[in-house]
Amino acid sequence: MAGRPRGVEDAVILRAAADVIGRVGPVGLTLAVVAREVGLVPGTLVQRFGSKRGLLLALAAQSAKDADDAGLRAGRVRERHETALDALAELIVEPMAGMATPETFANHLAFLCIDLTDPEFRRHALTIHRAQGRAVEELLKEALLAGELRAGTDVAALAASVQAIASGTGLTWALDRRGTLAQRLLRELHNLLSPHRPSRYDLEES
Repeated sequence: MAGRPRGVEDAVILRAAADVIGRVGPVGLTLAVVAREVGLVPGTLVQRFGSKRGLLLALAAQSAKDADDAGLRAGRVRERHETALDALAELIVEPMAGMATPETFANHLAFLCIDLTDPEFRRHALTIHRAQGRAVEELLKEALLAGELRAGTDVAALAASVQAIASGTGLTWALDRRGTLAQRLLRELHNLLSPHRPSRYDLEES
């Protein structure tokens, strides 16, 4: 027997849930608010996701699934840039595009706190972290082979530092509120990579 028409796809609902988290955080999110965003009644969301926790878990699972395609996304980003390090900069900045204000960043950070304390959420967050790490390391390996990085650079260690920069810069920016998050990320990434770049790049960028 054919299933009933779904009307609004789950992907649309999950995007709306992410938008709501950006505005009010995971604590302020309710099924009623998300349902109103997509033109459904709360009961429909209960049927699909079971509860607010179920909806948030579905969002986390979808984010992890998307992260499995991080290599493909990195490839698309790479096609838009002359160098691997330029592509790396976009790869780091792009996921933060939805966090234009410190308040939005703080609300998404509150969701991350759930990831850190709840084993089911943490499993998905770890998948995302590892997939991003692989994508970053692949771009750094390419940069090394192309001579964008000094010979002998430990790309695995550098990739870990890049991820640390990506995670920590937002918190510092949300506190001191200097410039935009994208500007801060690019500056911190430049500061991290500069000592690993051949001298010819130092001359070009001075």
